[in-house]
Amino acid sequence: MADAANATPPCNLVAIDIARYWNAVLIETADGKRHRFKMANTAADFDRLVEFLHGLLGVCRVALEPTGDYHRPIAHRLLVEGFEVVGINSVAQSRYREAMFNSWDKNDPKDAAVILEMLRRGAFQRYVDPMLAGNHDLQELAKTYYQVSRARTKVQHSLINHCLPLYFPEMHRYWATTRNEWFVRFLLEFPTPAHVRALTCDQFVEAAWGVVGRKVDKRAKLQELWEMAGTTAALPHAPDSLAVETFRITLRRYQGLNVLRTELEIRAEQALAADADFAHLKTLPGIGSVLAMTILAEGGNLHRFGHHRQFLKYCGLDLAKNQSGTQRGKEQLSKRGNARLRLAFWLAAVGAVRMRENSFRAKYERYIRPAPDDADLRRKALTAVAAKMARVAYGMIKKNQPYRQFHEQSLPSGSIPLSAAVGALATP
Repeated sequence: MADAANATPPCNLVAIDIARYWNAVLIETADGKRHRFKMANTAADFDRLVEFLHGLLGVCRVALEPTGDYHRPIAHRLLVEGFEVVGINSVAQSRYREAMFNSWDKNDPKDAAVILEMLRRGAFQRYVDPMLAGNHDLQELAKTYYQVSRARTKVQHSLINHCLPLYFPEMHRYWATTRNEWFVRFLLEFPTPAHVRALTCDQFVEAAWGVVGRKVDKRAKLQELWEMAGTTAALPHAPDSLAVETFRITLRRYQGLNVLRTELEIRAEQALAADADFAHLKTLPGIGSVLAMTILAEGGNLHRFGHHRQFLKYCGLDLAKNQSGTQRGKEQLSKRGNARLRLAFWLAAVGAVRMRENSFRAKYERYIRPAPDDADLRRKALTAVAAKMARVAYGMIKKNQPYRQFHEQSLPSGSIPLSAAVGALATP
């Protein structure tokens, strides 16, 4: 009786090759029988698949290759129904298919067979459903912010590289930051030098006074703009021309994306106001609300990683090397992890090394000391700092403690004390 109670239930293997409209399903039951069929990404076919799997004797382990977001609905449904769902790496599947069939050609039934074989051999990864894990809303907010930022950058490049050379090239010198709202407001009011010179200097100063915002010696700045508009290299556009109207359309679109980006930043702060991990991450040099939100959204629950090397591998910040015989390749980033996480830590590293005092900047300066002007060495140094940033972030969240900032002490030699070389808790 005890042996019967402890017996392992039979396991049925289910392989699903995901596509946009139709999925190829290959099921191998515990007694060795195989079932092949196609199913649509519809609720009715989901119900039929779930009913069929519930009718099998034993447990079911379902493997699928994540494809875009088409796998998310069926994976969520299977997890809710109590089935085990695992993921198959796309690169591993491609190489396994070539080795298995000695050919590079592919089709859906063949891919399902490869997934089943990899499932049988245990070559799969744990699948985490964002909705069940509780970070779906945050992930969608982070992805929306990313898409808005990309659209905004595209419009910004159009303004700088196309519009300004044609309509008001002298204004490019005042483009100092991507958050200069006064710049867009000014060009909406005065898109060409002709709009500026249509007024006298005093009239222009009065009309533009509230547009340019707070400035040091605002009157002198506006007088400088008026004088500059008199010797312009811009094309002679008529103030009421269709071209100027399209220029204003581009400016309004850029302004609207700026407003939307700010609203998303405020929404992120509101959504994560009570999150301790969010507050701890923001204490790291170079990490603000957006990057902290991205790390939490893409990383999920960082406590599931048993070691910081696992988290680095998940980010794609682990080192890999190709070696064959006597040939030894150089170690480089694998870049096989989450690209958004890798980008977030890279941007955080760029911000940290520009600050005055922190251990990340110290690491960067030590790295580039042999050749400060070497661009390739600077890139490698930033990569090393990004990896350190990921290790420190993992340690902070794992131990539920904020970043410890050490300040430089005034020593007679002017050197930095050894205690300042470490800017955060040691990670396991």
